[in-house]
Amino acid sequence: MSEPCKEVVLTEEDRRILDSYATLVEGLADYLGPSYEIVLHSLEHMDRSVIRIINGHHTGRQPGAPITDLALAMLSRIEEENRDGYISYFSRNKKGEPLKAATITIRGAGGRVIGLLCINFYLNTPLSELLATFSPEPDPGPEAGVSETFAENTQELVRQAVLKAQEQVRADGRVSASNRNREIVARLWKGHIFQIKDAVQIVARELDISPNTVYMHLRRMRETPAL
Repeated sequence: MSEPCKEVVLTEEDRRILDSYATLVEGLADYLGPSYEIVLHSLEHMDRSVIRIINGHHTGRQPGAPITDLALAMLSRIEEENRDGYISYFSRNKKGEPLKAATITIRGAGGRVIGLLCINFYLNTPLSELLATFSPEPDPGPEAGVSETFAENTQELVRQAVLKAQEQVRADGRVSASNRNREIVARLWKGHIFQIKDAVQIVARELDISPNTVYMHLRRMRETPAL
């Protein structure tokens, strides 16, 4: 039987690690929607362990709330059963409503467990509400309808990026025919495509220009101050 979980003394590095998880909490909540409660715990102070929480209405909590006995029990199970730092299970909130939950350990300096990331899915969510979370808005914003390339290799990734840039540039009446290649390279550069190995050679081949020409366009863009 393992000893009860004790409060830990956090280093500055530990605090930076926990702070970095705040963005993960925000991103998960935005992606998964209001049916999910996402909680970030610090084990520095058990009586006020919740340092970030989204959709806390499911359990009635807010930042500054104490850690739960179940979270501690799950942490003990993770340690006792030598799990890989996480466990999922079914639970209930204080209203008796069912939740599917996960507890994930956060490790800091020296591999110590310094915090927990907990995800609770409210199982009573109406199906229509859940489906709406994963459906486009009736009036889509600029982020709607974007496509993502799931390439099998970097050559395909760069090639698809070039094709997309070509379509965008050809549809842009402000770009003259003589400036199209430069504009395509500029869009690829802004999309960080040239951080990929051999991207210059692949782009040059797809645009039927020399690598030196691609380098020339890139050099001019780096030399041009941002407005």
